Amino acid sequence: MEAQGSTGHAPNQITLIDNLEEAETVQPPEGVPLAVATQTTLSVDEVNQILTVLRRRFPHLELPKKEDICYATTNRQTAVKALAKQSDLVLVVGSTTSSNSNRLREVAESQGVPAYLLLEPEEVRPEWVQQARVIGITSGASTPESSTEAIIGRLLEYAPNATVETLKVLEEDVEFIPPRTLIAQAQAARTHKR
Repeated sequence: MEAQGSTGHAPNQITLIDNLEEAETVQPPEGVPLAVATQTTLSVDEVNQILTVLRRRFPHLELPKKEDICYATTNRQTAVKALAKQSDLVLVVGSTTSSNSNRLREVAESQGVPAYLLLEPEEVRPEWVQQARVIGITSGASTPESSTEAIIGRLLEYAPNATVETLKVLEEDVEFIPPRTLIAQAQAARTHKR
């Protein structure tokens, strides 16, 4: 949806590339400057493969000054790779309409592990607990923690003696600084209260 919304602003100037095949065959107009932007929730690995093809085909292609894939997306995909290496099955808790959640499922599958995307505890299949010794669970960036906890709760109903462990792959230390105007308003409000 994000990419389609962007193309709607300049439909004659933007070409949407969804995969490697399209990257190999896209034919932009001759003599015009070329730039690339990526959807912030795509698979980091897939984006890198597509960018490699585009850079090879179009050496003067302008790239963003910094990584434009959301840091949370990158971190979650890195973590799900590590999780998949330790799991027999991966469950991604999130909406089927979430690009972020769908990418997590795809990344887990790319590690050779079966993976399922689900949102409700009713979607948990009892055979998963019977067939998998270790089930990895992750969630999309906007998935409420209560949804993930409900999925874990359902799994524990099927395997009451199971243990739950947290896999810590990396520490996020990104700080978001509010705009100066908001900081000034907050300072003014504190001064006014005194």
